[in-house]
Amino acid sequence: MDNAFYWINEPAQWQQEQGALSVITDEKTDFWQKTWYGFERFSGHIFATEVTEDFTFQVKITADFTTLYDQAGIMFMTDEHHWLKAGIEFNDGASAIGSVLTLGHSDWATGIFPGDPREYGLRLTRKGESLRLQYSVDGETWPLLRLAHFPYAQKYLIGVMCCTPERGGLVVRFHDMRLTPPLDKSLHDLS
Repeated sequence: MDNAFYWINEPAQWQQEQGALSVITDEKTDFWQKTWYGFERFSGHIFATEVTEDFTFQVKITADFTTLYDQAGIMFMTDEHHWLKAGIEFNDGASAIGSVLTLGHSDWATGIFPGDPREYGLRLTRKGESLRLQYSVDGETWPLLRLAHFPYAQKYLIGVMCCTPERGGLVVRFHDMRLTPPLDKSLHDLS
């Protein structure tokens, strides 16, 4: 992995070896801005790099989600008030696939994950001011999770995130991280 990646809210325990990043989440870490709950939190762990051009970022994530709001996935952002996070989040007794788009206020879109949530893939493609977010249960088929507008900035951060608002100690492994020029596939091409 490129040494241009760096931590925001570095966890106490992590290691990087053989192309994989392993993290154990710190206690009561979270990302959220205002909506419904009223609070503002930006204490979760982010390992990211700066980008200025269009791109595709892809990663495989392994974790055992067991506690309310346990989560791991990807993070795309300009600052703590403008970001998109996506991945598995433990909610209502099950692992759900979802995303939170925050442009001053956070939204939350979530749904049933159709595969084994202990290992899955995420892919984010930026094309201008559009974001195409996809997930995969098998690494071959990539259904659309979200298509969103994200305001233009001169630079962004893209990388992985994890947090545990109700506890600490979630063990997460991020592997097969790839940052490439944007995949310019048809919206309904799921490869």
